[in-house]
Amino acid sequence: MSVDPTLLDDLEWRGLLAHTTDRDALRAALAEGSVRFYVGFDPTAPSLHMGNLVQLVTARRLQDAGHTPFALVGGATGMIGDPKDSGERTLNSLETVKDWTERVRAQVEPFLSFEGDNAATMVNNFDWTSTLSTIDFLRDIGKHFPVNRMLAREVVKTRLEAGISYTEFSYVLLQSMDFLQLHRQYGVTLQFGGSDQWGNLTGGVELIRRADGGKAHAFATPLITKADGTKYGKTEGGALWLDPEMLSPYAFHQFWLNAEDEKVGELLRTFTFLSRDDIEALEARHTERPFLREAQKVLADEVTTIVHGAEETTQAKAAADALFGGGDITTLSTATLAAALSEAGAVDVDGADGIPGVIDLLTLTGLAASKGEARRTVAEGGVYINNVRVDDADHVPAGSDLIGGSWLVLRRGKKRFAGVRMR
Repeated sequence: MSVDPTLLDDLEWRGLLAHTTDRDALRAALAEGSVRFYVGFDPTAPSLHMGNLVQLVTARRLQDAGHTPFALVGGATGMIGDPKDSGERTLNSLETVKDWTERVRAQVEPFLSFEGDNAATMVNNFDWTSTLSTIDFLRDIGKHFPVNRMLAREVVKTRLEAGISYTEFSYVLLQSMDFLQLHRQYGVTLQFGGSDQWGNLTGGVELIRRADGGKAHAFATPLITKADGTKYGKTEGGALWLDPEMLSPYAFHQFWLNAEDEKVGELLRTFTFLSRDDIEALEARHTERPFLREAQKVLADEVTTIVHGAEETTQAKAAADALFGGGDITTLSTATLAAALSEAGAVDVDGADGIPGVIDLLTLTGLAASKGEARRTVAEGGVYINNVRVDDADHVPAGSDLIGGSWLVLRRGKKRFAGVRMR
């Protein structure tokens, strides 16, 4: 398969090259033919997240340009846990890591093609690490790592005063060994990852040179941050998970829809497969009329489709439209409606005594501070149940009004709404 010689230029334009080894050598290698590359994902949680998504779409860019991916799920390195900004990693049990490994593997697979001339390969570093003896590890890997160079690594220097365990200190050896193993077994010559992994990436390049006299390359993608420089990837409920059971497609779509004006262009370049011409035209229109939020809408649709598929994107958009009075709320799937209302705020009501009247529903949901306020709001024509205006303060919804047999959607005015789930 022929390769796209403009790949590195595209990665540069998208802002995806925070660090690289010799850039001229990397450019030459990517232009010569299909480069075998790898990117790793440690199963330190039951789902991948926004930071991992950068690597997933970058891997797809490389494969689409003609290069051959090896996706590594770290069944071994995942046993060590996730690095923290401060403090030691949290160690997880073998059974937990095995479960998370399979979950992560299933999340990675849809992003890559496993057919064709440059078909992807999934690997697990537990396969070559679990049988390795301590003596062999120290003999074959440890001897290539000068301690003075390891002490000079930024992640080590910042932790020396507070204390750092040997586990944390030696993690670079394990990740570097993965690169060496894939280099020997499959001819992999390129690794990439996040910029916080740069020391580990270059450690693998150096190990290949020292152990085998081989030539390898690495690059790191930048950390994605908000306009104020703080970390992205957090929502009201936690991390921006890719697993729909941990973060609904509706909430996922809403996250991107709320992207800052200053960052939306960067996010489009990083996370979507739109062309340069399309993104630059979209940015120009956004600059002229940012209040339309066209760029955010395209971003949300594109990324949600990449991660969750077109049908879930359609449902997420329909839910947002319907909740704000722009669509038929009864056509939404119960799962999508439940997810959307959970994000907006929902209350559970015991249905043993029947469905409460509209005044009680408004106060139960907090849409009105008192029954008097609720009555005034009804009288002013500002109350809706399932997007149907309620004019009678004594109105009591019927069982047939319950969407999916249990849900009511209350709205006050144009923008305030809440869910009621009858139990």
